[in-house]
Amino acid sequence: MNPGPLHTRLAACGPVVDSAAAGRARERLAESAAEGGWSDLLDAAWPSLVPVFAASPYLFGLARRWPDILRNVLVDDPDARLADILARTAALGGGADDLRAPLRRLKGELHLLTALADLGRVWDLDAVTDALSRFADVAARAALAAVAHDQRERGKIVGAPDDPRGPLPGLFGLAMGKHGADELNYSSDIDVSLFWDPDVLTGALAPGVEPQRFLDRLAQAFAGLMQERTGEGYVFRVDLRLRPDPSSTPPVVAVPFALTYYESVGQNWERAAFIKARPMLGDIAAGAAFLKALRPFVWRRSLDYPAILDIQSIKRQIHVHKTGEGLEAAGANLKLGRGGIREIEFFAQTQQLILGGRNPGLRRSRTVEALAALRDAGHVSAEVCAALTRAYVELRALEHRVQMLDDEQTHDLPLDPARRGAVAALAGEGDLARFDAGVEALLAGVNRRYGELFEGEEELSSPYGSLVFTGVENDPETLRTLSRMGFSDPSGVADAIRSWHHGRIPATRTARGRELFTRLAPRLLDAMAGTGAPDAAFRRFAVFFSALSAGVQVQALFLAQPRLFELVVGVMAFAPRLARALGRYPAALDSMLDARFARALDEDSGVVAQMLADAAAAPDFEAAMNVVRRIHREQMFRIGVQVITGRSDAEAAGRGYAVLADACLRALAPAAMSETVRQGGGLAGGAVAVVALGKAGSREMTASSDLDLMTLYDAPPDAVSEGKGWSAGVFYPRFTQRLIAALSAHTAEGGLYEVDMRLRPTGAKGPVSLRLSAVEEYYATEADTWEFMALTRARAVWSDDADFAARVTATLEAILRRPRPGVDIAGDARRMRDLMARERPARGSWDLKLVPGGQVDAEFVAQVHQLTRAPAGGPLTVSTLEALAGEPELAEAWRLQQAIGQVLAAAFDERPDPLAEPSGFRQRLARAAGFDSFEALEARLAEVRGAARTAFERALPPPATETPPRSV
Repeated sequence: MNPGPLHTRLAACGPVVDSAAAGRARERLAESAAEGGWSDLLDAAWPSLVPVFAASPYLFGLARRWPDILRNVLVDDPDARLADILARTAALGGGADDLRAPLRRLKGELHLLTALADLGRVWDLDAVTDALSRFADVAARAALAAVAHDQRERGKIVGAPDDPRGPLPGLFGLAMGKHGADELNYSSDIDVSLFWDPDVLTGALAPGVEPQRFLDRLAQAFAGLMQERTGEGYVFRVDLRLRPDPSSTPPVVAVPFALTYYESVGQNWERAAFIKARPMLGDIAAGAAFLKALRPFVWRRSLDYPAILDIQSIKRQIHVHKTGEGLEAAGANLKLGRGGIREIEFFAQTQQLILGGRNPGLRRSRTVEALAALRDAGHVSAEVCAALTRAYVELRALEHRVQMLDDEQTHDLPLDPARRGAVAALAGEGDLARFDAGVEALLAGVNRRYGELFEGEEELSSPYGSLVFTGVENDPETLRTLSRMGFSDPSGVADAIRSWHHGRIPATRTARGRELFTRLAPRLLDAMAGTGAPDAAFRRFAVFFSALSAGVQVQALFLAQPRLFELVVGVMAFAPRLARALGRYPAALDSMLDARFARALDEDSGVVAQMLADAAAAPDFEAAMNVVRRIHREQMFRIGVQVITGRSDAEAAGRGYAVLADACLRALAPAAMSETVRQGGGLAGGAVAVVALGKAGSREMTASSDLDLMTLYDAPPDAVSEGKGWSAGVFYPRFTQRLIAALSAHTAEGGLYEVDMRLRPTGAKGPVSLRLSAVEEYYATEADTWEFMALTRARAVWSDDADFAARVTATLEAILRRPRPGVDIAGDARRMRDLMARERPARGSWDLKLVPGGQVDAEFVAQVHQLTRAPAGGPLTVSTLEALAGEPELAEAWRLQQAIGQVLAAAFDERPDPLAEPSGFRQRLARAAGFDSFEALEARLAEVRGAARTAFERALPPPATETPPRSV
């Protein structure tokens, strides 16, 4: 018996690395060879086989399991052996159970034949991939026929079993990807897209069988028969995801839906996928008709510039290092990595999509043929074509050898030197260092050629690496890029980005929206990485982006205004309060384009005048409320952004928030008065004033401040309203209730403020509006020290009568200046502070208000100083800092903690622990407070608090008596 043509050619493989393993392999085959009478053949072929079996446990396993197959492969002509395998596969009949074992044996026989013919250089790349693809075709057809046979046996299918249109007329499968182009790799899965024509298929099913559910189960049975692993292996892994929007469509898609999908939201990468598509399974004629109908989608005769850029984006998403640095053979992904097979495919396919609409000669499914067609048409130089063709052939050969090791669907050269040495041996190279150098040069050459296509174009990758979101599965290089960017869940981010590319949100539902997003996505991810808090930024941006009713204008704005875009992303990362405002009201972006947005907060931006005018012009009470809310929302966003970015300091922000609150009061108080008059009639001779207290009164508000208010009025004793005869004691409380509603009620435009009326005389027990004379009497006879302290920050904000407003201001000052003989103001204040410490202790070191040395300590001292000095003519001021003149330690502590509090309130609805926030936020917090690092801020904060508490103890020492104050 003479060795067949494969025997002498296998010496192309490298030397044996482990001779002991080779010896054991020889022993295991010798017994079978002796029994079969082909020992001489094994002896003659062994020197050529041993490098293969030593390097590839998988190939040796096939030979050991089926030694007769090895004999036939060695003896027969490879082409004849292939023809026989295909014929036996096509002749298989029966149901799924009948085919399960023979299909797997035939696959093993094909793999052994293909590997030895490849390694022995008997077959070139085209012959190898053609053999694999042809077997995939006949195996898939046999599997579909088998599962259909089972359903026919169950009475589900009533069509003729020998119908030339296939087991189910109208059901067809397209071979996609490398399978469609007859370029399958050694351990490839097969991409099959299944479709059905409702007008044809229904008649082949038994009455009562629901087509879609039946077909989906049939598809799952088909895939299971092909890919289920048994003791004899598997046939092919089957990927059904190259169908329209696979995450939301069934495994078998109806033709009308598919055509509508591709026409409306089909993406350019899907057009590229159809370059390689061919009818392969089932009703071939129906498949051909479907592809013909898709031809205008795939091959467009005319393309506008944005569409061309979007096609080019497929290749521009790959990060190119034009010098080839960073490319290593160990662990290199030969398919998807830099310099890999995908770059050559994208090089050809993107140009095919742009040029193939007008030149049918460029519509070649096989990569090498496409490169040649581009060369012949003058679009690629002969040198580039030759270089990329040669590289493609070499990379595919290496890919096959990697997969021959263990029959794994991998494209990575092993990191382990021993396993990479086995790949080198299968490639005919015994020196691993020389092999690695050759691979690295090969990858660098492809990457360099690929990079030439980027010259003069906008890059759509990232300095961190490639950002490819085409296809139906996550790109491993992209996942590594996202991981380097700091995302904790790269797969989740990639899935979301890809779903946006699919047009699943309004912002990307149009072709223009998707084209813009292709350009925006890498900038978005880079900006998020730059914040240091990419997870939070992405999560909040996703809420905002998904809520947009349309995305073209916003995305175009972001692309045209990169600094604005980075600002928005920073807001998303560090300020959930502001991010939520953008998510709920994306129109807030418009305010950022207004020149007044960046104007200093101490400057008059004209907003107050605008709010007053717009509210006055509103047709009714509710309309006035909505006008004020819209402007308020924009201005709160403006102030918050200036605080977060450090454009405004804490004191300017406090005044800015107070100016805005004043404007809201001055706009809504007249509206509330008009509504009160409408319901009860006017009240002649009366007047009312709205007084702000607390932080609103002292103009030291933050984003989270509520409004501490009281309303004071005066009217003739017998005055009644013209309509319902309300007395002043009814009319002004009704006005106050409407004002509270105007300020605190939530409408379609959101809310404004929480309103707290408890700082008024008599607190929550008395009427909501008080006669001015009653207030004078109360403070003269009943008020506690804490109520006088609160009154130091009282400020008349609005009145319907200027003279009455002046009276209110004068009256409040007179109350504060009136002597209170026998009252221990400092002792009362200290007792009250100690009571607060017991009943409302600080919630950790970042409770800026209540912590020892915190803001309450400073405010108490400021208020006590005013009350003790006012009777002698001392200054009265609503400002805490002005009142702390002469108390530098307390002033510094209050100022620093106010700066921190402004940032925290602008960023969060509830005060967080900065230590639990991302480092980027802590750094931003430090900068806003005037420090280079968060550690420096922490250290200084501890120092000033200690000094402030000492100053507090000096200013308000513990009283001699422990008489507790009345409850605050």
